[in-house]
Amino acid sequence: MLTATAAAKHPMLSRPSAPVRSATLLEAPLGLMGAPMRFGRNEEVYGEDEPAEFLYQVVTGAVRTYRMLDDGRRQVVAFYLPGDIFGVEAGDVHLSSAEAVSDSQVLVVKRSSVMARAEHERDLSRQLWTLTVRELQRVQQHSLVLIKSAEERVAGFLLEMASRCASGTAIELPMSRQDIADYLGLTIETVSRTFTQFVQSGVIALETSRRIQFRNRAALSRLNA
Repeated sequence: MLTATAAAKHPMLSRPSAPVRSATLLEAPLGLMGAPMRFGRNEEVYGEDEPAEFLYQVVTGAVRTYRMLDDGRRQVVAFYLPGDIFGVEAGDVHLSSAEAVSDSQVLVVKRSSVMARAEHERDLSRQLWTLTVRELQRVQQHSLVLIKSAEERVAGFLLEMASRCASGTAIELPMSRQDIADYLGLTIETVSRTFTQFVQSGVIALETSRRIQFRNRAALSRLNA
């Protein structure tokens, strides 16, 4: 049964008769049915400490997860792009909040339904295990990023985004400079200055404020080594 908070955030899931076209979460052959939902730019998907009753998969757009620190600063924990699954928690509540970076479509499925099927389907159980391990590795890798220099952090971020995009020569960043700064533990001024340095040194070219062309990927890789 949905809690009042969950029902308010995901009203489509509390109305089974609504004309919602179903889709699948995780691997398509598994046939896990979920409700596609739309979230506007900066709209909250779920909040920190709320019950982790659903799993989510980005269909279009992008989602960020974040925590608010005691001093009022925002720490972006991760960015999720189309195909990525988020909302995976070891416990019963969310350890961070999730918001749509831009207008996004997200597939939402009941966590209990997934777990019930995983008890009987080995492939699904293996996928969930792999997903959990991947999330743990991501957290560990991100913690290591925060001890590097600004140039190393920005270079690593660009390479990370490139590895998740179809094209290896150019990327379209859905997130703002402030998002990037909060993800890398830098100020927005430092991020902007580092981008300018990379442009001036011929490492990248800025076709727009969000579209980045790689000119010397080897140089970025050396910084990220």
